[in-house]
Amino acid sequence: MTPGNVHVDTIGLDVRATFDDRDVDVTLQVARGETVAILGPNGAGKSSVLAAVAGVLRPDHGSATLDGTCLYDLDGTGSWAPPHARGIALLAQDPLLFPHLTVLDNVAFGPRSTGWSRRAARATARTWLQEVDALELADRKPAQISGGQAQRIAVARAVTAEPHLLLLDEPMAALDITVVPAMRQLLKRVLARRTTIIVTHDVLDALLLADRVLVMEGGRLVEAGPTAEVLARPRSRFGASIAGLNLVRGTAVGGAVRTAEGATVSGLSDDPVTDGRSAVAVFSPSSVGVFPKPPAGSPRNVFAATVRELEPRGEQMRIRTDHLSADVTLAAVAGLDLVPGTHVHLSVKASGVSIYPA
Repeated sequence: MTPGNVHVDTIGLDVRATFDDRDVDVTLQVARGETVAILGPNGAGKSSVLAAVAGVLRPDHGSATLDGTCLYDLDGTGSWAPPHARGIALLAQDPLLFPHLTVLDNVAFGPRSTGWSRRAARATARTWLQEVDALELADRKPAQISGGQAQRIAVARAVTAEPHLLLLDEPMAALDITVVPAMRQLLKRVLARRTTIIVTHDVLDALLLADRVLVMEGGRLVEAGPTAEVLARPRSRFGASIAGLNLVRGTAVGGAVRTAEGATVSGLSDDPVTDGRSAVAVFSPSSVGVFPKPPAGSPRNVFAATVRELEPRGEQMRIRTDHLSADVTLAAVAGLDLVPGTHVHLSVKASGVSIYPA
């Protein structure tokens, strides 16, 4: 399988989308019943891909099929299915409930729009309101409920339509932090066995909801795999950052990684890494020491750096430099007089560095 792909006989969604002006070029597949999380920094192209699948943004090139039905084929037949005909539900940060309808009729809207009777649509809507613990809100208007309640209603409305694919674009970004854990549990229950793509910045969304993670950087897919594997052994800078790890990318040389700038990072590898191949060195900020001068002693990797930011983390402080981070005690911060702009040397023992193919 190629990165981002699944076995042919299980494919639910198969997408290729190219946006020339945005420099986005992505090919991905999602298995039937699978939840895939797309992670990446702002501007990576995540939402553009979601919009192409939903039919609200037209790529310059590409094609897409869902459960064997063509969504678009821009380089062949030129076909483009309208959003309402795709069998896709999009759940975004804003619940976008119809203000003039009750909660019950908002949820019943999907079945009604496909020809269901009012009675049948409302019965199904009540079932899903019960599923999302919101049946008591059925007779209220959107202006009479909270943001967290509105997002629950939006989830119910999305699944009531029985879509072939659910698209979630940062669905919890606008919610109060106190209601996010409950919403994650709700989504975990609702998304089970449903074909779903979720775009998120939050690693907990990926850990708790996704079977597989795709990482986008600069308009390209740079990493893909089972969620736990990507977070444990990241191969991209963004993947490492969300996993809370340092990552140095370069070329394998004699059991070490040599960067394009000529720096060498030594470490340990569970798998043989062929010299000359792309490789990454990954290590935890907690294994990094901070010194005013290059330290002596046992074999170490030492990097000159400049402190850019200090982030409190309980009884420790995370020291961020241009490329690496270190976790040190508050006493060490005071003793070294660390402030943004301080020049330091970061050190990590080779035994604390994992090296594997990129």
